[in-house]
Amino acid sequence: MPAALGLNFHHDTSACLVVDDRIYAAEEERWSGVKHNRTTRKGVLTAPTHALDWCLRSAGITVDDIDHVWTPSMRPSPRHGSWASTEQDELAGLLPGALGQRLKLISHHTAHVLSGYLLSGEEHAAGLVIDAGGSVLGTDIASGRERITGYDLTPDSIDRVHQVAPAITPGPSGPVRTHPSLGHFYRNLAMRAIPPGNEVEGSMMALAAFGDPDRYYKELRDLVHLGENGHVHIAAPWGSYDAETPLGIEGAVWTARSADSKPLDARADLAATAQRVFTEAVVHVARHLRHLTTARTLVFSGGCALNSHLNGTLAEQSGFENLFVAPAPHDAGTAVGAALYAWNYVLGQSLLTTPEDADWGPLAGPLSDGGLAGGYHTVSGLGERLIPTVAALLADHHVVGWVRGGMEFGPRALGHRSILAHPGKAETKTRLNALKQRAHYRPLAPLALAEEADAWFLGDGDPFMNRVVRARHCKSDRMPAVVHHDGTARLQTVGRGHSGVRRLLEEFHRLTGVPVLLNTSLNFKGTPILRTAEQAVTAAVELGLDALAVEDTLILAPPVRIDTVLAAPYGTDRA
Repeated sequence: MPAALGLNFHHDTSACLVVDDRIYAAEEERWSGVKHNRTTRKGVLTAPTHALDWCLRSAGITVDDIDHVWTPSMRPSPRHGSWASTEQDELAGLLPGALGQRLKLISHHTAHVLSGYLLSGEEHAAGLVIDAGGSVLGTDIASGRERITGYDLTPDSIDRVHQVAPAITPGPSGPVRTHPSLGHFYRNLAMRAIPPGNEVEGSMMALAAFGDPDRYYKELRDLVHLGENGHVHIAAPWGSYDAETPLGIEGAVWTARSADSKPLDARADLAATAQRVFTEAVVHVARHLRHLTTARTLVFSGGCALNSHLNGTLAEQSGFENLFVAPAPHDAGTAVGAALYAWNYVLGQSLLTTPEDADWGPLAGPLSDGGLAGGYHTVSGLGERLIPTVAALLADHHVVGWVRGGMEFGPRALGHRSILAHPGKAETKTRLNALKQRAHYRPLAPLALAEEADAWFLGDGDPFMNRVVRARHCKSDRMPAVVHHDGTARLQTVGRGHSGVRRLLEEFHRLTGVPVLLNTSLNFKGTPILRTAEQAVTAAVELGLDALAVEDTLILAPPVRIDTVLAAPYGTDRA
């Protein structure tokens, strides 16, 4: 029984085990409660201890049963001299002896791209990885890290065919390295447009829908030079992490500290322009890869692939016939890519089936027998009655927490640890944004029956909520809670293989005629998606949800009675 393990030791710490043609994967943040599980001291790394332990226990194996362990390399190389230990030695020392002895390194961007390609079902694909930064490219002339990398991918080869490296230019006191990180470019501008205390990249993408992308276009476009053969050059310091340098536009000075003081319309215009310039640069690279590889499909990964608005444009304008975004394109997904590399290329095992779901994590566990705060009461043992009961609650515009099956891997709730609602009232979005302390302009996402999505949306969604599509005008008024200001929506399509929410969505469609539900993550502001049943109950009470379903148990808020719900005369459309 071959077994391959992938680990990520850096931010978004994670573990992925592939055994018996099955993925077990989890993020350490779901145990630590620290979003992105960032280390508390600079340069100090920790192993994904709880996630690894869960993977092993769930698969029923021990560390001695694992054949190969791979992890992405991320440590900087010294400019001269050497360290007493290598990165491989350092990381191996964080693992039990048997695992540490087998640990090997893979490039960060290669792990990213394989987390998509090896699950895409494609024979030949171009791969594109764009993020803030990956593995060190080399030690010569301080050549920097991976920032923008292109691949030509087949079952027999991983061919790196495009690499955007730093530019070395003269400076007042010697050579100056100018980095081409589009990830840092977007984040740097987001920090100047979004006040502290918010998730800057996600809020930036949402705010862009309200802005004028032409207002600051010349100023921002002058910062990014797009050259021949997919070249990207970003003026210093905007291609490196920079929270201090002022950005001067139209006589105004923008800094990370001044975002609160800027008018909302000006911030929206900066967000819209940054989104446009960022998108143009990514499309520029993708078109070069299309010409270079002649592949029909582009596989996209890395932190920038979380920008779902970019992905919608990339699908339309890159020149590729198909776009496959990795199920978990952020850094936690590198553990998946590392494990799949060992499984397919090292162990020679067959490709796994393209997933319709990412329910690769732990079950929620049991509910306690203790009493509930706030007058909530429990109805247990509903069995097959649970789904029609919850569907009826949703049809009557109640907001319901939904905990079902294995936990999603990745940053977005996909119908296993979700808050669900009817999409038919705009005030539902207002209520949920207030409950979760989100900016009022941030949209909430729809999930839709895959076979019905074309009648409600223009463009292809995907099962992992990685792409923005446009809502059909004739349907927008039936789902205003999930349609953004610009008429778009970040759509998750739910196929027949989805183990968490498929049957509920079918029943809701039967009751209302609407094959769409509002979906947002079950968590508090600034915390990871909640893992356990007990955490879900605490959240339901503190957030003031109308109900919470945990497997076949239903927890109801004081005004809601189950007999009233089941007796309600639902017609063909409750929108």
